[in-house]
Amino acid sequence: MLNRKIIAMLLAGALALSLCATALAAEGDVLESGDASSASSASQDASVPEAEAAPAQTGDAPEKTGETGTDVSEEPAAVPEEPVFTPDPAGTISFANLDSQVRAGNLNYLVLQESVARIEANDYDKMKEDLRTALNDIANAQWQLATSGSQIPQIPDIPQMPGVADGINGALQGMISMSNASASQALKTQYDALREQFDDLKEGKIQQQAADGIRQLQEAQNSIVMLTQGMYVQLDALNATDEALGRSLDALDRQLEELELRYKLGQISALTLQQAKAGRTALVSSRQTLQSNAASLNMSLESMVGAALTGQTKLGTLPKVSGDQLAAMDLEADLAAAKEASFTLYDAKKTLDDAEEAYKDAGKEYSHNEKKYQYVQAQHAWQGAQYTYQGAVQSFELKFRTLYAQVKDYAQVLTAAQTALAVEQDDYSVAQLKYQQGTISKNALLTAQDDVSTAQDKVTSAQRDLFSAYNNYRWAVDHGILN
Repeated sequence: MLNRKIIAMLLAGALALSLCATALAAEGDVLESGDASSASSASQDASVPEAEAAPAQTGDAPEKTGETGTDVSEEPAAVPEEPVFTPDPAGTISFANLDSQVRAGNLNYLVLQESVARIEANDYDKMKEDLRTALNDIANAQWQLATSGSQIPQIPDIPQMPGVADGINGALQGMISMSNASASQALKTQYDALREQFDDLKEGKIQQQAADGIRQLQEAQNSIVMLTQGMYVQLDALNATDEALGRSLDALDRQLEELELRYKLGQISALTLQQAKAGRTALVSSRQTLQSNAASLNMSLESMVGAALTGQTKLGTLPKVSGDQLAAMDLEADLAAAKEASFTLYDAKKTLDDAEEAYKDAGKEYSHNEKKYQYVQAQHAWQGAQYTYQGAVQSFELKFRTLYAQVKDYAQVLTAAQTALAVEQDDYSVAQLKYQQGTISKNALLTAQDDVSTAQDKVTSAQRDLFSAYNNYRWAVDHGILN
């Protein structure tokens, strides 16, 4: 009979322990429903402070001025609408529409745009409300955990076995205390992490990180557009070279006709004629290689704008840089604008600010005691960070000033090429008159015409170089991106 009573009491104790475990599991489910990773100690209040207990109807996260002095708003500025462009005729691409076509059809650009849109979809008021709810849920779970020990039924004393019930109750209470302590620590860890997120959201840190992320993604998008424009200019140069090689081939064919006649007259050897023909073969081979490279680059350009890959797309005429545009260039003012727009320098400044904060923390921790090697290391790390930032600024300024000088140099090269073209055109006019008078051959007239074409090629090349440099200059000024 006595054994039955003892067994019954032991079963009662096991049941109490099972109930306790069930309660702890339920509290764990409450924590998971908060979808967070933070907690507070059991001694904390069972809710978020009163000032944070209820979200405002229109959002209560104030604007925050970050360390870099940039005003941060909870809602990022709306993205401007995609520019509308007039489509080019089928099979052609104009430089004027290139920017719009890249932004509308480039797959990598569109992937980045979706990433931007995903960040902009953040509802910071709703995030704050969700965090507040999760904090309160965890706090409630902590309170239930702290009071769960008193809810466990006590096993009554056994007269025939003094002290047995106390031992069982003590063992059960010890097991519950250990389980509660482990669960309480887990809740505290999660509460602290979640509260840190909540505070960062209130102070605008999360919003600032989102704005920085959007800015970095948009720079990557602009870099894709800039790269495509560079490909366009390069392809235009290849096409111009192909045309020049075609004229050279025509001129060589005329020379071969003359050499064939001179060979028949016995004025040159067969070896000389053969060497000239070999030169033509080499020229044809070089032109074919260039055309193959141009077709590959053409397909790459087509892929950048989302067009069909044919390798046959025709390019429009490149814009020309006007004198007013050159006159409006202001080195120092444009440099200041470029530095302000540069994400590279902005990110370098953030890195510098983080290093300064780490240095200040080390100073507080080690009381600015230079006998502590940890503090000395922090000093050197901070000094190194300053040098790194200064180096980034110096490198940016050097590249920008070099680009400015290139634009000016290409402008004077263009002027010189235009002067040389005018001279060749005058010479050709004289040659035309001499040909009409019968004092020079047709081949001589055609050679003079080729000289004009060659001079025109130099003008076109100089215009292309000037436009490319000026376009890169504007990317630097307007977007802070240096090629």
